[in-house]
Amino acid sequence: MLLAIDVGNTNVVLGVYSGTGDNAVLSGNWRIRTDRDRTTDEHGMLVKHLLEHMGIALSEIDNIAISSVVPTMSETLTDLSLKYFHSEPFIVSSKINLGFDIKYQPASDVGADRLCNAVGAFAKYGGPSIVVDFGTATTFDAVGDNGDYLGGAIIPGIGISMDALFKQAARLYRVELVAPPFAIGTNTVHAMQSGLVFGYAGQTDAMVDRMREELGGNARVIATGGLAELISKESKTIETVDQLVTLDGLRRLYERQQK
Repeated sequence: MLLAIDVGNTNVVLGVYSGTGDNAVLSGNWRIRTDRDRTTDEHGMLVKHLLEHMGIALSEIDNIAISSVVPTMSETLTDLSLKYFHSEPFIVSSKINLGFDIKYQPASDVGADRLCNAVGAFAKYGGPSIVVDFGTATTFDAVGDNGDYLGGAIIPGIGISMDALFKQAARLYRVELVAPPFAIGTNTVHAMQSGLVFGYAGQTDAMVDRMREELGGNARVIATGGLAELISKESKTIETVDQLVTLDGLRRLYERQQK
């Protein structure tokens, strides 16, 4: 079995796969909070409990694959792999043989999660495609019709924007991230929810429209990340929500290296 670990700035997503290629089966997946201060042993015990909850023993995990945008977490999870699974982990970077070209310059600036998104989206949906990842930052990744990573866009995530409002505007406060009944808010809560939810949906559609035009007009649009479900309901351009596209891309990159 393969334990795939995708480390973001806000959350860590883990998945256990048995089998390979299109026949791979996801035996369990979890989302936990990213904690840079958590030690190797704390991570080890947490992962052990998650696996055991699904009836999977540590000894059944043969290999570890890691995609991380948090350098200190990469070190901790490498130690975890060596200490608890006795395995040298596979770590995604632009330096490995990806099986496609990166048009972004420099290639090393592309986050590991964005490379996984490109691989997962192309394998499942073909190209050209656009992956919108609603994480700490909202990223847009463009994948060519041959699977090449073409580039994309980065904007502040919804959570960051809400925190900025809360910290910088004395009379504004945190609100629940749900869609309000109308775009024209008749109270402060609804007004902020309208701006955050409908505003980000409109921003997403505007970015996708521009990128689609540059890609030839027929790109598939896949959304992932913690707030993908919320925004996709208000978006006119998002076609599919796939919360496992990053993990699937990570698994496929790992398998590609083994070949």
